[in-house]
Order: sequence, then C-alpha cells, then structure tokens
Amino acid sequence: MPHSAPNTPEFNLEANSQSDKTTSGTPPKRGGAGGGATTRPMFYEYKPEETVKAQHGTTLRCKTWEAEAALRMLENNLDPAVSLVYDELIVYGGAGRAARNWKEYQTIVKTLKNLEPDETMLVQSGKAVGVLRTWAHAPRVLIANSNIVPAWSTQEYFDELDKLGLMMYGQMTAGSWIYIATQGILQGTYETFAAVADKHFGGTLRGTITVTAGLGGMSGAQPLSVTMNDGVCLVIEPIDERVQQKVREGYLDAQARDLDHALQICTQSKEDGIGWSVGLTGNAATVLPELLARGFKVDIVTDQTSAHDLMDYLPEGDVSEVLALRANDPAEFRCRALASIMKHCQAIIDLQTAGSVALDYGNNLRGQAEKGGLKVRDENGQFLYPGFVPGYIRPLFCEGKGPFRWAALSGDPQDILRIDRALLETFPDNKMLARWIEKAQAKVPFIGLPARVCWLGYGEREKFGLVINDLVARGEVSAPIVIGRDHLDCGSVASPNRETEGMKDGSDAVADWPLLNALANCASGADWVSLHNGGGVGIGNSTHSGMVIVATGTPEKAERLKRVLTTDPGMGVLRHADAGYEIAQDVARERGVQIPGTNE
Repeated sequence: MPHSAPNTPEFNLEANSQSDKTTSGTPPKRGGAGGGATTRPMFYEYKPEETVKAQHGTTLRCKTWEAEAALRMLENNLDPAVSLVYDELIVYGGAGRAARNWKEYQTIVKTLKNLEPDETMLVQSGKAVGVLRTWAHAPRVLIANSNIVPAWSTQEYFDELDKLGLMMYGQMTAGSWIYIATQGILQGTYETFAAVADKHFGGTLRGTITVTAGLGGMSGAQPLSVTMNDGVCLVIEPIDERVQQKVREGYLDAQARDLDHALQICTQSKEDGIGWSVGLTGNAATVLPELLARGFKVDIVTDQTSAHDLMDYLPEGDVSEVLALRANDPAEFRCRALASIMKHCQAIIDLQTAGSVALDYGNNLRGQAEKGGLKVRDENGQFLYPGFVPGYIRPLFCEGKGPFRWAALSGDPQDILRIDRALLETFPDNKMLARWIEKAQAKVPFIGLPARVCWLGYGEREKFGLVINDLVARGEVSAPIVIGRDHLDCGSVASPNRETEGMKDGSDAVADWPLLNALANCASGADWVSLHNGGGVGIGNSTHSGMVIVATGTPEKAERLKRVLTTDPGMGVLRHADAGYEIAQDVARERGVQIPGTNE
C-alpha cells in the first residue's frame, strides 16, 4: 500500500476549494490543546452567544425524538465540560471535531430542527450537505467523516483539505455525536486491566504499579481503571491543567509536585496495598528513561497519548515553547514530536526487557515510532509489545461483546440509576457486571448528559435494549434513552495497529467489515449511522462505523431495537468466525448466527 498520495497535478486544492472557505478575521492558530491544521476557516461570527450544552427535559425542538436526540448528543459533545477545545469544536483525540466549523454547526442544528419524520440528513465531514426523503424507519442522520480514496489517504493530504475547510477529522465518537466523555472507554479499560491482572498477577493489581501517559479527553480511564482493580497508577501528562482537571473530575486521586514525590506516593500506596492514582506534569519521553535509570520497579507500562497525528503529540521541552513552536514552525514541531515518540516507545520496550508487562493502548505510538525508524517488530513481523486488543480483549470481541452505551436525554441522573437497577435485575448472575456497576456508581462522575457504558455481547444487547424501551414506555425513566456504542467495537472497525492487529487469518487491513456493519445497521433501522477514517490511529490507518438508536418506548421502536441490537454485535461474531476464531464459531452455532456454508 502507498504511504503518500500519488502526484495529482490535475487536482488543484486551492482552485477547487469552496467559496465559503473564508471567515471574518483570521482564525487563531492552533491553541494549547487543539489539533489538526494550523489554520482553517472556523467562522467564529457564527459561534453561539450562549455556550453550547445539551438541552434537558421533555420539550422537543425537533419534529421527532430521533432528531432531537441527535441534536442533544451533538450539543453534549460540544459542552465545555465534555469537549477538549470548545472554541475549535474539538471533542477529544487531538483534533476530533463534532462539526466542521461554527457556520456548519448552525446549519446542522437548523436542519435537524426542520427534519421531517420521513427525511434523512446527510453529513459530509461535519457539514450538512443534503436532506433526502426516505422512510420513518430509516436513519434520520447519515454521517461520513474524513474518508479519502485509499491511495490519497495520508495525513498530509487530509491536512490540506482541512486547512481549506473541505474536511474535518471525526475521530470515532466526536464526529458521530455519541461521545460520553472519559466514561466512554472506561469499562473497556477496566476489563483490560482486569485481564492483565488475571494473566500476570493472580487476579488483582493490588501491590502493583502501572505507569502510563496522557490525560486528554479519554485518558482518565486508565488511572481510574487501575485503581478499580486495586492497583497503583502513575500518569505522565505535559499540560498541567489537564492533570488538575482529572483530579477535579475524580479520575485521578492526586497530583504530584515532582517525580520524587510521585514515586514516593506510588511506593507507599503499593506497600499499603491500596488502589491509588497520581498525576505527574511532565513528558513521558523524559520520565520513562529516568525510571529506567533509577531502576524503579514498574509492573505494567502502557500509554494513551495522542500520537496518531504528530501535531497532537507534545515533544520534550518547555511546554509554552513547544506550543509556540507548533504554531509557528509545524515542520520542526513534527520532527521533534517524532523524536520524542521514538524515545517514548523505546523506553516502553526497555521497561518490558527489564520485567514490566507492556501493552499498547491504541493511539499509534508504535506505528509512528516505526515510521521514524525505530525497530518495533520482531523477525516475524509482530510488535515487540502487544496492543490491548490482541493481548487481552479479542476473546470478548469473538463473543460479540464491546462498549455498549446509553445516555439520558432528560439530563436526569436518576434515569441512569434506574437503568442500572434494571441491568442488574436482567443479568443477575453476571458478577463482573455487578462489580462494574457498583464501582461506576461510586467513582464515575456524570459529565454532560448522564450516561453509562457496559460491555454486553450478542443476545444481551437486544435483550437489554428492549428492557430500556419498556422503562421508557412505562414512564420509569423520564425521557427517551439514546443507545449507541464506541466505534471501537467487535465488528465495526478495521485497524491493523489496534482493534484488528494480528488477526488469526491475516485479514488485519480488510475494511469490508466496518462498511458492511454500517450498511447492515441502516437496513436494520438504526437512527443514525456513521462511517469514518482514521479514528484512534490516524488518517489512513483505520476504517470504522458507528451506530445509534433511540429507545422511545413505542412498539415500533421495539421491533427496530431487536434488529439493530442483534445485527450490530452479530457483525463481530461474523467477522471473527470468518477469521477462524473458534470462540466466535462456537458462539455462532450456539446462538443461531447464520453463516452461509458453515451452520446450515
């Protein structure tokens, strides 16, 4: 596969840019936590006077609850309590946006409010581009973000389109309006560290120290997941305010003054056998080699930095100077970022050699280091340390399990707590689930619209979706419930450096599966469906799809819930059964998943 776009002299980006690419004044250069190109048309004159937050209650501004749900979730993505850089519409993941610019945001809002019950809005990279007459049971919104013809699908080509206002980076749930802040990946992270504990430490992380890096929008999941598994966690983050924010939110227990203080806290917590997390303002490329030099015992090492775009990884150096460099000399910034990534990645490899359990957590740190020339694979082409999916999560994917989630459109936390009770009543024998709900209620803050995430598999999602719909019908929750999932799911993503790394049959880069997933969800009656490029690992490195359906309490919606919540996780079973995983093949036989030619 090519790593750069072919020469295309017949296609002149400047000549083909849209007439609405200009804006009043000059867009500010990329700020301290932003992402993407250094300049782009943002149309700040269209920015709402009142800060965007999701509307609560039961009053509709749209003509259907499905359109209202899409609007509220879009607003929720942008809520400053949820989003990473509100002014630039960046939700998380470096540069993942909810809409292309403020003008297009306003157009999307207006279109949703006017959308008829049998109409579908088309969104192309954060811009509403059409409304079609379809069916009442068809999706209200179809979204495509960041998709580029494969041979042209490079970061450099995307950046040019981005600068001209022709495209935006949708990440995974940013541009598909189903982000629920750090909680979105929390249970999956919790499940991962539980699996690490089972495999390496006798079932608990008590008495262990995990070192990781990155405290962006999603990254508070790691320290909280480690402490939920009774371990100690040290997180390194270069931007001091992000450390403070995660302490305020409750994802971090404390902030250290310096490295000596951090190691003192970690050592004491380990000796006391308590789960505790501490954030350290610093750079992983500096701190990890220092831990090696000191001979400090690290039991687990991983990371969750934004490395998929070099412009989103802060290199070593004074942070204010580094941010100024990013604004003024992007080429030099990328050079320094790559050097720091290589140093960071090499330190993880060296810690593994020294006895640490090492795992990649999915922002393409290894892939970028490899591009820089670092040896990150063995003689068989396998990464020197595994990603979390092939290392620990893939058996769950084979069962159709993944990060299922729901949000209360009412804005009332009591609705989520009522659904929590129903969840435990529906699956009374699932002790891991009960433990998760207990810990989530005690430790996970509601940020933006109250929400919950829960890993449920094939058959379980359908069953529980109907339970939620019934709660809405009976008035036991006060408004309809949005049901969705991460794009990081069992059958909705092709990502050779993350979710589909090391597939049994070598089909790591086959992108047919997420495309089929999106098509199948449309056919089954989802309320909005999305297809993105590059989420989690960067442009050209992944293809993935998202699905959302709204439980409105009607019998008609119950029928659609049955189909969508069977079809969607069923794609995970199909994908892994086709790749030769016996667990998936057994699940298919046991639960009646139809696979032509194998279980007729």
